[in-house]
Amino acid sequence: EQDLCDRTGSLFEVTNKVVLFDLTNFTFEGSKEGSQKAQYGRPKNKRIDCKQIVLALAINTEGFVRYSALLPGNTADPKALPGMVDDIVSVNPVACGTEDRILVVIDAGIATEDNLKLLSDRGYDYLCVSRTPLKDYALSPDGRTVTVHDNLDREIKLEEVDHAAGGDYYLKVTSPAKAYTQESMNRVYRQKFEDAMLAIKGSLTRKGGTKRYEAVIQRVGRTIQKYPSVAKFYDIEYVRSERDGKLMGDVRWTPKASLENVEQTFGTYFLRTNRGNLDEATTWDYYNTIRDIEEANRQIKTDLNLSPIYHQTDGNTDAHLFMGLVSYWIVNTIRHFLKINEQYKEVNHYWTELVRIMSTQKAITTKAVNALGEKVSIRMCSDPTADVARIYEALGYRSTPFKKYTIIEEDPPPE
Repeated sequence: EQDLCDRTGSLFEVTNKVVLFDLTNFTFEGSKEGSQKAQYGRPKNKRIDCKQIVLALAINTEGFVRYSALLPGNTADPKALPGMVDDIVSVNPVACGTEDRILVVIDAGIATEDNLKLLSDRGYDYLCVSRTPLKDYALSPDGRTVTVHDNLDREIKLEEVDHAAGGDYYLKVTSPAKAYTQESMNRVYRQKFEDAMLAIKGSLTRKGGTKRYEAVIQRVGRTIQKYPSVAKFYDIEYVRSERDGKLMGDVRWTPKASLENVEQTFGTYFLRTNRGNLDEATTWDYYNTIRDIEEANRQIKTDLNLSPIYHQTDGNTDAHLFMGLVSYWIVNTIRHFLKINEQYKEVNHYWTELVRIMSTQKAITTKAVNALGEKVSIRMCSDPTADVARIYEALGYRSTPFKKYTIIEEDPPPE
């Protein structure tokens, strides 16, 4: 740790010393034969038929990329973090003072116990959602309930959990809106699972239906695989046919008592950190910066149209994504200046909306031949709309990028 403390200078000169780590994937169109990086994995767009590549990012709270790496497509999220941290620590110092330590915000998919220990050992603090909800806990006796609001102005309740000596700090988050969403999703998945089980049961008495014992079990297994989040809360019983032992006589399923207990916890989750000097509201604000990296991923993929990738060699793929990150840096610089200018809050649009607005201003070229036979080109810029002018004003640019100018081309003299 002393070696880490002795380093000087840092790429992470960031507001509030907060850095966000995340991974996203890009799918390929094509076979990508011979590629070392394009591998089958678990793409977030559900295109399991396509090979993919994983992009690891570390960004600051302003959305600027401070570290990036391209990883093979079969890289699991938790396994990617050690390499990211080692690469960053090798070229960046880590402040070891309590107030100067960098706070790394990560989502639950990366926040394994080994990764959290790794971050702590490398000189970082961390903040994440607990991968497993707390069961036996008590709220802090001297704590209080703090009410905050999400971006849709819905109430969220924050409560400090009683801190165990030498352990991490936990914050209980209760969101009625999230509970409603989880209840709705659970109701839908339960209905779909039970409908699938009823179809399996019905085939036992239907002509031409699946009746063989092993085949029915396989069919139930595929249903469990399709709805794992609710299937684990059911006890399933298989009854052989008394008439023919090779056939299935009946399939029965009953919900476990634990299902009701889980439903009672909908809308509740826990934030976990090893930094003890954060109050409830600050912890919540820091965690919500994770949306910045989600927005960065969306802009890279959607606004800049980087996915899917059509290149068939690793070199071209690397260049494609590198230029994409350069483009994103330019995009984020523009949006950052719009965000920090309090006078122009109404122009804080997504990039696609900014492009749509700005595309209303056109550069027009008129060409003609004068009486002397010279080719004359007159180029001018159309007047900006009020929205375009407002964006120029917010960025400190002129509302007309150039004035009218004329180009006269004379035919070359005959040889």
